[in-house]
Amino acid sequence: MSTAVRVVVLLSGGVDSVTALYEARERCEVAAALSFHYGSKHNDRELPFAAEHAGRFDVPHRVVRLGFIEELFTSDLLRSGGSIPTGHYEEASMKQTVVPFRNGIMLSIAAGFAESIGAGGLVIAAHAGDHAIYPDCREDFMVAMNEAIRQGTYARIKVDRPFIACTKSEIITRGSRLGVDYARTWSCYAGGATHCGECGTCVERREGFVLAGILDPTAYASRAPLPPKPGH
Repeated sequence: MSTAVRVVVLLSGGVDSVTALYEARERCEVAAALSFHYGSKHNDRELPFAAEHAGRFDVPHRVVRLGFIEELFTSDLLRSGGSIPTGHYEEASMKQTVVPFRNGIMLSIAAGFAESIGAGGLVIAAHAGDHAIYPDCREDFMVAMNEAIRQGTYARIKVDRPFIACTKSEIITRGSRLGVDYARTWSCYAGGATHCGECGTCVERREGFVLAGILDPTAYASRAPLPPKPGH
């Protein structure tokens, strides 16, 4: 994406989106960071980190509240849903945490916001590890959504997905080079006082640091041996 483009970064406060914010600053003008509170079990844990990282760079940070998702949608990721499954991130059980069309909704809102503030691009941190579980993180979806947003905005807004082919360990490696303090990010879907260490996102986080060869600064309630990747 051209350095002349002003972008809006979708920023949850997790490893991937925080890294995307740091990378976007290297390549573009970041006009704003946009977060969403949609009633997930971990929203209240991750969004303060989103605000912290946006504030570090004086990037305007807005939180959009989407209460209708918790009210109308079915997902164990939501406070209205069941327990968060444990195990590897790519286990079939993680499909219980899919929030239907979440990225489609968020990108649509972000596109309208971006056009309203004169930005020409969106940055979303969907990555290769998401593909097996989340249909709205896959490149086919992102290509289609990019075209819909481009056609549906006067600004011809582009959806940039810099990590779409990256693993979690590759993202961590890139972010570490940029000075991201990963202790100041949140992954755990359970949303407790500390990372549980056993849910799919905690397992993916732990595995990512191991594979990157970088010290994991996260405090976990459990550091039980990592489960094997499905099919291995």
